[in-house]
Amino acid sequence: MLCFAIGKGVLHAAESIVQQPKEVAYLFAYFIGNAVKDESLHWGISLDGYNYYALNGNKPVMNSKEISSTGGIRDPHILRGHDGKTFYMVMTDMTASKGWDSNRAMVLLKSTDLINWTHSVVNIQKKYKGQEDLKRVWAPQTIYDPEAGKYLIYWSMKHGDGPDIIYYAYANDSFTDIEGEPKPFFIPENKMSCIDGDIMLKDGVYHLFYKTEGSKTKGIKEATTTSLTSGKWTEQPDYKQQTPNQVEGAGTFKLIGQDKYILMYDVYTSGRYDFTESTDLNTFRNVTRPVTMDFHPRHGTIIAITYDELKRLTAKWGVPKALEAELHNPI
Repeated sequence: MLCFAIGKGVLHAAESIVQQPKEVAYLFAYFIGNAVKDESLHWGISLDGYNYYALNGNKPVMNSKEISSTGGIRDPHILRGHDGKTFYMVMTDMTASKGWDSNRAMVLLKSTDLINWTHSVVNIQKKYKGQEDLKRVWAPQTIYDPEAGKYLIYWSMKHGDGPDIIYYAYANDSFTDIEGEPKPFFIPENKMSCIDGDIMLKDGVYHLFYKTEGSKTKGIKEATTTSLTSGKWTEQPDYKQQTPNQVEGAGTFKLIGQDKYILMYDVYTSGRYDFTESTDLNTFRNVTRPVTMDFHPRHGTIIAITYDELKRLTAKWGVPKALEAELHNPI
């Protein structure tokens, strides 16, 4: 168990931790609701992957009106880059107040310190011809594609009365735009709608978790491939959520120092997040220990962070009081 001392508003770690840039904590990027003021980026932190505390008093850590074209952002996805020190974040550029078929764009952000971010808006309808019937651009995510040596952005789009389809395009080098025309990334065999794609790489296999739409039975399914853009996916027949309630926003992350993965999802009709665990990314069960949060997140993502990154975040946004009480025993 990691122990820290609290002093002058920041966390101080043992020298043995400071000397190694290993990951010691978790950062949760999320938004909190469908009101315009709640469609904004929020941070939460955890030391064990199960108990999370909001930074900045659960207030936004960015001004949505400054980074988006609609005045709101949803579904933030954060990725540690291939170099280990650059961070990439993509978001749905949308406010629900204008309707579920109202957005045409996504937000791209890049940072080297988790504090200062460059940002740009990519409006698919304005950027490309033949997009007049585009209704929505939802839940973008980013993954590094070693075959291309580039960052691949994938997201779902709906045109006219057609299904939601997951598309992809590569980001440019500065991560301010996408290159070429968006191409279909994943279409399930039943040709039904799918949204909220999330990919985890394990042992050379990419595991895509996505939410099915457009049928009476909805939930999180999985498809796998060994090449991101080959179009060759193997679909699994079962649903991965471990609840009868409606879910969305699947997100996966690996527990630090363990061969165990968490698949989490937004149980949006019940106002909670559920965590399930797996060692093979195929079979899941509910976690056997409590999961706590002093906030109510909507569709977000979690990454592991180092001590220096944790210290930088808490120096900027403050140490949550509940966490300060927990970490009162220095080494």
